[in-house]
Parts: sequence; structure tokens; C-alpha cells
Amino acid sequence: MEENKGQVVEGNVFIHPKDKELTMSDLLKFIGKNKNLADEYRHNLKMYKGNHDILNKQPRQFGPDNKLVANLPHYIVDTYNGFFTGIPPKVTLDDKETNTLLQEWNDENSLQDKLSEISKQADIFGRSLAFVYQDEDSQTRIAYSSPIDSFMVYDDTVSRQPLAFVRYWKNTDGIQVGMVYYATKIFSFEGSKFVDETTNPYGLVPAVEFYGNEERQGVFDNVKTLIDELDRVLSQKANQVEYFDNAYLKILGVDLDQDGDGKPDADLIGNQMIYSPDADATNATVDFISKPDGDNMQEHIIDRLISMIYQISMVANLNDEAFAGNSSGVALQYKLLPMRNMASNKERKFQQALRRLYRIVFSVGTVLPDVHSEDWRELKFTFKRNLPDDISNDADIAQKLQGMVSQETLLSILPFVNDPQEEIKRINKEKQENMQQALKYGPAALDQDKPDGDEDGDAE
Repeated sequence: MEENKGQVVEGNVFIHPKDKELTMSDLLKFIGKNKNLADEYRHNLKMYKGNHDILNKQPRQFGPDNKLVANLPHYIVDTYNGFFTGIPPKVTLDDKETNTLLQEWNDENSLQDKLSEISKQADIFGRSLAFVYQDEDSQTRIAYSSPIDSFMVYDDTVSRQPLAFVRYWKNTDGIQVGMVYYATKIFSFEGSKFVDETTNPYGLVPAVEFYGNEERQGVFDNVKTLIDELDRVLSQKANQVEYFDNAYLKILGVDLDQDGDGKPDADLIGNQMIYSPDADATNATVDFISKPDGDNMQEHIIDRLISMIYQISMVANLNDEAFAGNSSGVALQYKLLPMRNMASNKERKFQQALRRLYRIVFSVGTVLPDVHSEDWRELKFTFKRNLPDDISNDADIAQKLQGMVSQETLLSILPFVNDPQEEIKRINKEKQENMQQALKYGPAALDQDKPDGDEDGDAE
């Protein structure tokens, strides 16, 4: 029987001895563990979509049974992801020719859109994966993959280098199939046996794992119990409102029998009235039954839960009244500080992952010439937080930094400049055209160089 050499360590990271391929026993063990993790991934996805646990609870036997969902996971994920990738990050190279090729490849592969989806998956699941492949035309492409049905395996060294990337699914016959990608070869498997082997053209494991923290926690993992309790409290409050919505009228000590049959007029008495004429008429009572007032307590716990959810998830509630009077300045920056800190840590992780991804992309020579295969070391990444910035303020900052930093750095400050190098090209081209126009129409230009009928240099 094959010995299991693989193990799962902190953060649900799969580890296997270096330079040893996965046995089928190891592979099935890792797939089984990932399927267990996938249950939690699916639960997070259901919460993001608004399918919370309260909707699946057994209905009550008596009384109103409202099931309300406060879908804060959707708000938290979309707000944080928009804050992080709402302004697409810039990936550039210093060399103009190679940078042009890089930008063309990024646009062809819709890199910014894929990176936004990868970031969102990392916020929901705690991790996401991107893998590189060659299409039918031998062009290098990338795709993102969900951790629900794929995972990375790392070696057991201190640096934890990628050892293999695994994807699996069920075919039309219901049999589990998949692929294992190593640095030099790719295995296909079906059921409990390997069935095919091909060559990996990259010389590297063609996949990269993206995550925002080493623990692989999603952005709302720490507040799921608070969200469930908020759903319960809101539903209970709605039940009570509905229960007491139709007030009961009590009539005590007043005889409403006008026709002598011993019964009050049927038009006066309904299902929401308590009638008793036998009481002492001197103490007659006609009023509505008051309901217990727990509204203040309910509102207090709702406010407390919402506040704690945003505080612990470290994602700012931009609809909070606290932001209304502080639309700019240091006060607003302090309110956003926890989210900025979390995004800064995520940015560092994403830069490392992107550099590894481009190392794979550049390795085959279809994006950049082979002589530039090591240019992944020279990549520059610029992440800008998506905030309601004042463009005039950004322009003032760029103006004040004139002469202190490079023109490319100045242009990268401006949020509407997507490619600083391309913008520099346009600026230089405009300068050349203006200079040519000045020479052509200037007083010092020769008569034969001027347009027809403009010997005096006064061109119309």
C-alpha cells in the first residue's frame, strides 16, 4: 500500500516532500481534504449571494415567521474589493518596447477584469488561483480558478515553493477526473489512476495562489456569527411588529345589546375585539390593549451588531452618518485606516503572486522575446485605493513635486492616467508637433518653407 507523504499545515496549506511526485494515495487524500474545505467555501459563497442559514431553518408552528436577511457579506466584499481594485492596478516595465508588448498582452487577456475577480474570490473564500495555459493558437493565456475544485501543493522546504497544481471535476459519467500540473509535465487522472502524461512548456508550475493573509481568511470570516445573529434579531423584530400590528380593542362594562337578543351588534364585534358587558358600568373601559415595548432594546442590539460587524471585519461602513460631516481631511483618513492597513497587506501578497505569474508568462517567449524572459524581475506594480479623490488636489501634488521626482512618477499619481509611459509618449509627440508648427510658421522660417500665399509669415 502506498505511503501518504503529504500533510496539511496552518492556513490549510498542502505540503509534500520536495522533488517527489504525488502518489495516487497522496492525491486522493488532498482532494478529500479540499472537498471538506469546499463545504466552507460554498457556505461563504451562499452568504455572499444572500442565502443565509436563517432561510433554511424549520418554520415556526405558531405566529408570524419572517425570515429576513441582512446581506452584509455582499456589501463588505464589494466595498473592500472596489476599494482595492476599483482603480485597476498598473503593471509596467521601464523599457518602452517591452512595456508596449506587455500592455498589449494585458489588454488581450482582460487582465484587470480577471484580477478583480481573483481579488473578490480571495475576499470570499480566503484564496483564489490563477493558471497559465496555451490556447489553440499557441498563445499564452491566463484564467482564474475557484478553490472549490482546485488547489496548490507546496514543497516542504522553508521557502514553500510550488510543487504541483491540481484541478478536478466529474465527467459526464460521474467519474472524478482531473489534471496535476508539475514544472516539467502534466498528468491526467481518472478515478484512482493516472491515464495520460504531457509536457509542460513553461518549466514552472503554471499556477499561482492569491490570498490576502497567510491564514487564508476571507474578509467576513470573523463576523459570520454576528451576521447570523443580526438576521435572527431582525426576523424576530419583524415577527413582533406583525404580531402586534392589528391592535385589539377591549370593551368592558358597556352593554352593546340594542335588539334585546343578549348579543351585541355583529357589525361592531370582530375578531380583534374583547367584549365583556358584565363588568361594573361605573368602571367601564373602552381602549386598545397596549403591547410590550421592547423596541429600544431591539434597536440597541441591532445597532451594536452592525457596528461590531464593520469594526471586526475592518471594512468601513461608508453609509455611516460619521462620514457625512467628514468628507475629506485627516478625520476621514483615520476612519479608513483599518481598511487601508488590511489592503496594504493584501497588496504586498498580490504583488508577490503577480510577479510569480508573470515569470510563468514570460518563460515561453510568446509575450516577450526570449531575451527578456527575466524581465519579470523588473516589473513595477502601482496599486491605488479607490477613494473619492479630489482631482485638483492630485494635480496640485503633482505640480509641487515637479523637479523632485521623474515625470513617470508624477503621472502615476493622477488616477485618470492608466499608462504613464504611454502618456509620456503623447506629451513628447505633442511637443514635437508644436515645435514643427512654430518653425514652420515662425518669422524666422524661409519663404519657400511657408505655406502658399504667406510670404509675410502671417499664415491664416
